[in-house]
Amino acid sequence: MPLRIHFTAADLARTRLAEGPRPMLELDIAVRLLQDGAHAARFGAWRRQSLRRLPPGVRRLFDLIPPTGWSVDFLDHTGAAGIDEAVERVRATPAARVRRDMEAWAGRGQGRAVPAWARSLGGDRRLLGELADAVAHAHREVVAPYQEHMDVLSRADRALRARQVAHGGLDMLLSGLNPRCIRWDAPVLELTMASGLQGDIHLAGRGLLLIPSVFGAVFPAVDESAEPQPWLTYPVGVRDTDLFLPSVETARVLSTVPDSLTALLGHTRAVVLWTIAEHPGCTTGELARRAGISPASASQHATVLRTAGLSHTVRHRNTALHTATYAGTHLLGTAG
Repeated sequence: MPLRIHFTAADLARTRLAEGPRPMLELDIAVRLLQDGAHAARFGAWRRQSLRRLPPGVRRLFDLIPPTGWSVDFLDHTGAAGIDEAVERVRATPAARVRRDMEAWAGRGQGRAVPAWARSLGGDRRLLGELADAVAHAHREVVAPYQEHMDVLSRADRALRARQVAHGGLDMLLSGLNPRCIRWDAPVLELTMASGLQGDIHLAGRGLLLIPSVFGAVFPAVDESAEPQPWLTYPVGVRDTDLFLPSVETARVLSTVPDSLTALLGHTRAVVLWTIAEHPGCTTGELARRAGISPASASQHATVLRTAGLSHTVRHRNTALHTATYAGTHLLGTAG
């Protein structure tokens, strides 16, 4: 049996899309991925690089954020505007809450023991400060190096979801979130969870916040008790297996652009790239009209730009949606 989220008409009216991934939530999911070793094609290179950069002290987070199941509640700051705010919230957690959350977390783990180093967290502000520092360090090494890629994918995904809503309303949006693990059978959203969690969630008029996730590429995460409303993650609508390019590859792409500027761009291709950058999520037909070229020519130029790493293309049914990558916008800025 799946985990079921029940919607009323009021819930559907209040369901909305988050503007992008949430920093602390992405870190939580990334820490889980580091431990389980799954999805090697998509995350293998990222996982190897990240594990090499993490010192033993930072890996303490693995004890409190397991591969599946619950994380310790006082590390959940999905609503924080940025990672700095989330880190400071962890650092300022009252001792009584730390003790209460650790006890509840151990109880939900079906026999999970509190790690020896963490048993004094509720009474040792220095140790809690070190844990907050570990959160900041982990984000800096595991998530931040790929932020530009994540921003590009998030913009492309938002364009895709807006198009789904425009063409088919919330029914199409909810049906297309993650067909492998999220099934919309109105008025119920059925979730296949990595932990195997089952049961029923009644939104009771609160609606649902849909949060895109780059690291949450397969299974969803959900929090029914979040304020001001419950949230659910879904994977960004891009399926690139080379999403997390090693930094040396990104540097190589950027460093070779000036040498090949004339051959790569020329007037028409520069116009195509500029159009994609100015109108993220544009279709091939829209691209052709805005650039003043034929659809066949627009498709050909978009393919060259995508192969060169200067644009991303996602598909909505039979429609290709184009968005400039960080390398593409950087090139435009340099050329300009």
